Amino acid sequence: MRIPIKTNITYTEAAATVITIFGLTLFCHLVHYPLIIPLLLLFLGMHLFLLKRASYQLFLKLGLLLAIIVFAAHIFQQYSSFSALYIPVASIAMLTMLLFNDLPLAFLMSFLTSALVGLIYGGDLELMLIFFLGNLAGTFTVRDARTRGKVISAGLYVGLIQIVCIIALHPDASFMLTKEFFLSYMRPLFLNGFISVFVVMATLKIFESVFGVLTNFSLLELSDFNHPLLRRMILEAPGTYHHSLVVSNMAEAAADAIGANSLLVRVGSYYHDIGKMEKSEYFTENQMIDGNKHDNIEPNISRLVILNHVKEGVELARKNNLNPRIIDFILQHHGTSLMYYFYQKSLEEAEDAESVKEENYRYPGPKPQSRETAIVLLADSSEGACRSIDEPNPRKIEDVVRKVINNKFIDGQLDECNLTLKEIELIALTFTRVLSAMYHSRVKYPEKKNGDSRNKKPAEENPSQPRQDQPDRQRDIES
Repeated sequence: MRIPIKTNITYTEAAATVITIFGLTLFCHLVHYPLIIPLLLLFLGMHLFLLKRASYQLFLKLGLLLAIIVFAAHIFQQYSSFSALYIPVASIAMLTMLLFNDLPLAFLMSFLTSALVGLIYGGDLELMLIFFLGNLAGTFTVRDARTRGKVISAGLYVGLIQIVCIIALHPDASFMLTKEFFLSYMRPLFLNGFISVFVVMATLKIFESVFGVLTNFSLLELSDFNHPLLRRMILEAPGTYHHSLVVSNMAEAAADAIGANSLLVRVGSYYHDIGKMEKSEYFTENQMIDGNKHDNIEPNISRLVILNHVKEGVELARKNNLNPRIIDFILQHHGTSLMYYFYQKSLEEAEDAESVKEENYRYPGPKPQSRETAIVLLADSSEGACRSIDEPNPRKIEDVVRKVINNKFIDGQLDECNLTLKEIELIALTFTRVLSAMYHSRVKYPEKKNGDSRNKKPAEENPSQPRQDQPDRQRDIES
């Protein structure tokens, strides 16, 4: 996940930080907890701002998670007879990993939550070490989790690692075989992992809504074709729906190739063109037998119709409460590209060519701000261009894909994302492979004449024709 970048901090944010630290300090003083607890929170904020250049909102979100575990530990210590080993400390580390998909950040939160609970229990180093290693086990296990089974397995690993830690801290065989060891250490530490998982599953959706983030579980929900927007697209704009499926396959494969968020790319591809549903008949993929509607209207009107599909898509997305990260795909999938066809048509029809402004025929943007949105921009353009190839083969497809990507690069559409040249090359190769598989040419089989084909050889046995399963891509590469 890309952490929001901040170049400076406002007076309001500075004041809020001071108030937060002061409030925590006052709380620790009143309940007689070590004052190093607010100091740890202060240094967390400094780390986020100085190293990650993160926004104050991220500090506030992490501060809330830390406050929850401090409050839970306080309740366990002051108002409960349960052992501290039941405190679901690992749930905070796992929530951090699932919500922010940032392993260094989850590692930091694993250390802080363990240290805070250890300090609340009188600086218990043994307790801190057990929880810290259990946190790490949970964090590594839920990384990129897409199923509930993987989250549940994280609870198992947390419990087992914590038991291994207590055994390593007290390697006394006579003590480990006692009933007291089982009841006081093994049972609570093992159950602790599953309690942590229960807390994660029960609160994840709440934190997603409060923090405004998008986890893999929410993305999987959005990828369900029973979603109202996708069902409507299937009925009202079937061509756009099919186009979105092809783009999603291309973009997901490219994201996997360069290590980007492939699930986010796939879901973003599904929704990037939802604005076309409002006037679906004006887009080529949805035009059946009525001809091209743009042939009978002025280029300037065509420009407005095409431009509006971005604006209308954003309005539909907001009306259906789509996450801002999905809306980014709608806004950025054309960047500030030029609608070349209508621009040239307008130049040809205009009496004064100078009156036709190029900027009027460009999409409003912004340009792609992340690798994921940039991949969808390239996939969208490449798929549209390859549809028009006559008798497609891998070489023709590769030429078109590279031409499209080079044009986008030269036009500056990739200037504001962090794609490298090596990654762009991998994207081009991946697009070529996927499109070649989709648009490969078919073998023409001989027709029957006079109802008798007994003397004709099957097409696959005719040496003058290529085999249907012949690797065209490899043949073209070798030639």
